[in-house]
Amino acid sequence: MTPTRLVKLLIFFGLLSVNLAFSAISLAIGLPAFTENQAMPSLAPMLERSMPAVVNISTSTKIQAAENPLLQDPYFRHFFNVPRQQSRPQQQQNSLGSGVIIDSDQGYVLTNNHVIDKADKIKVTLTDGRQLDAELIGTDPEADVAIIRIPANNLTELPIADSSQLKVGDFVVAIGNPFGLGQTVTSGIVSALGRSGLGIEGYEDFIQTDASINPGNSGGALVNLRGEFIGMNTAILAPSGGNVGIGFAIPSNMVMTIKESLVKHGKVQRGLLGVTTQDLTPELVKAFNLKEMQGAAISRIENNSPAEKAGLALGDIVVSANGKGIKNSHDLRNIIGLLQVGDKVSIEYYRGEDKKETTAVIGKQEHPQLAGEKVHTKLAGTILSNTDKDQVEGILIEKINTASYAWRVGLRPGDVIVSANQFRVRNIEEFKQAAEANSGLLLNIQRGQEAFFAMLN
Repeated sequence: MTPTRLVKLLIFFGLLSVNLAFSAISLAIGLPAFTENQAMPSLAPMLERSMPAVVNISTSTKIQAAENPLLQDPYFRHFFNVPRQQSRPQQQQNSLGSGVIIDSDQGYVLTNNHVIDKADKIKVTLTDGRQLDAELIGTDPEADVAIIRIPANNLTELPIADSSQLKVGDFVVAIGNPFGLGQTVTSGIVSALGRSGLGIEGYEDFIQTDASINPGNSGGALVNLRGEFIGMNTAILAPSGGNVGIGFAIPSNMVMTIKESLVKHGKVQRGLLGVTTQDLTPELVKAFNLKEMQGAAISRIENNSPAEKAGLALGDIVVSANGKGIKNSHDLRNIIGLLQVGDKVSIEYYRGEDKKETTAVIGKQEHPQLAGEKVHTKLAGTILSNTDKDQVEGILIEKINTASYAWRVGLRPGDVIVSANQFRVRNIEEFKQAAEANSGLLLNIQRGQEAFFAMLN
């Protein structure tokens, strides 16, 4: 064999090896193989089907302009003869996000709650250029999920995949509206599953991906290579303010469960098991004589609760609920948080060295509400309730009329009243007693990480 012929053979087999390698990769990720006479592997055909189902969302919200705290002080206004403003000027705040059409017949669009929260107007822009006004159907702030509706006319919906079948390493594509640029596609893989305890949402069971997700992608779709919806892009880990390859999406199974409740009731009617749990530590593992550090230790059981009726007791270590393994308290909270009143939950737990099983029927959460005027006339137009267990003890202002006196003095929904007339108040009954002690009402308000006083004369 001549040297020239040998070189030609080496080049031929080299090109053949490269071609076979690309074909193998294409088949592995579900893309078409290619040869010299065929097109290069591409996601374009799948995206042409999927992208019309992902929409851009813009919102506008009217907010009260900030007022100097000194102007709220009656002594300051009296001393300097400053008249009390009846109303403060309003400013308009705009925001951008994404959404996913999941029901083309009804016009239902899925998005994050934080995308449309407190919005006065919601406008949806389709890939064909149509701009439609949207109606709010329901929200779940704890899971950061919302459903809006647009006119159902020539819409495209995404098929829904079973997110429980996802595996780390699966290829995924994120579609959304980052930075308001318009429809944008990024790709990556599933980096991790079941991420929780991040403090992003109340209920967390995130898909982690390295597909680039940026501000504006919130509410957009995470799809597999068949163009099926597997998750809703929700958050990023961005210490520097930009994408670092760590994004989080709410799994499709969790989203669709919440969607059913939002469409039927406008909110999620979560049930109650009646336990407080804590994560296992090496000290607890040793104290309970456990073999491994996985499970949720029951540290409190409410009287007459579903948990008590099912026979659970303090010190029990819950390791499974409805067949799903429990690694920590977040896992148990997520499973219970997706159940409705009347649903049954099978629980496996350890009591000492004995493994036991029981079934509990999820009960109704007691969350009584009270009109503010029944406590004090200056609180007319507000709806009050006791705070949840994971909040600071006090009185939660759930709703407030923007035309009320309470709104004008600065109270807002979500504020927690922790004291009244210098008396600590932990529930509505204590609040009533403190409010009766004086014709005026001096409130100490907790708002997020801030606290302030408000005087209602």
